[in-house]
Amino acid sequence: MNSGNQLFEQTGNCHPMFQGAPSSVAFKKLRKRLLRQMREALGDFSMVEPGAKWLVCLSGGKDSYALLALLADLKWRGLLPVELLACNLDQGQPGFPKHILPDFLEQTGIPYRIETKDTYSIVKEKIPEGTTTCSLCSRLRRGHLYRIARETDCTHIVLGHHMDDLLETFFLSLFHGGQLSTMSPKLKNDEGDLIVLRPLAYAYEKDLERFAQALEFPIIPCNLCGSQKNLQRGVVREMLTGWEQASPGRKSVMAKALSNVHPSHLLDTKLFDFNQLSRLAIAQKDELL
Repeated sequence: MNSGNQLFEQTGNCHPMFQGAPSSVAFKKLRKRLLRQMREALGDFSMVEPGAKWLVCLSGGKDSYALLALLADLKWRGLLPVELLACNLDQGQPGFPKHILPDFLEQTGIPYRIETKDTYSIVKEKIPEGTTTCSLCSRLRRGHLYRIARETDCTHIVLGHHMDDLLETFFLSLFHGGQLSTMSPKLKNDEGDLIVLRPLAYAYEKDLERFAQALEFPIIPCNLCGSQKNLQRGVVREMLTGWEQASPGRKSVMAKALSNVHPSHLLDTKLFDFNQLSRLAIAQKDELL
């Protein structure tokens, strides 16, 4: 673990991650919108416990960079009373540039931990060529992140999934899982000792991509899952993109639906007691009144 304080000087009117950020009105609006969306998610799902320690998972992709930058921005503004520890799990992918994330974190003053575990070889050994690797890869990665959180006294694990991820997961569950569900913005792990958070739940990928490009984050591509073709998630992503192009704003409507559920208009008898709608039950209720 490294304190990341060598080059950290909290001077000026922004966190060091935003030094050199564009001064354009467009970027300021984008930054403000993303901060607002994150604060709404933090508030709506009661994510913040003052004094807690968060393990912020940094993959080297645009989403996790944006996650860390926005959290650091809120903390710098005095709006996030938690301790942040950035963490990258080096999974042993061939050609992975090991220096990029430590260099970046040193320059921005973010405390961090880099963990090296060769899960790549395990995935390649266990999963036949041409088969989806995501399930095993994520399972192995999650186990190591839980362990690291415990070793570093972190109470929360923070991930960079955004609204597009949530929508894609919803339709994957609908089409292939036979259920209405998506990634939860806040959940407890099976052991019950860690909380998993997704503060970007209200943010959209297109905004995060623009944000990452504007701040010139040193993006590291994934050559394991990112190189796979014809994944079902990719198919769903193309479907949602097509809908959005045909009817701009469609994603926002679907996103609103995720938090506007009517149990009595679905078919889950465990979620809604349809017996209460019987004529006899209604008559008995009227008698009590």
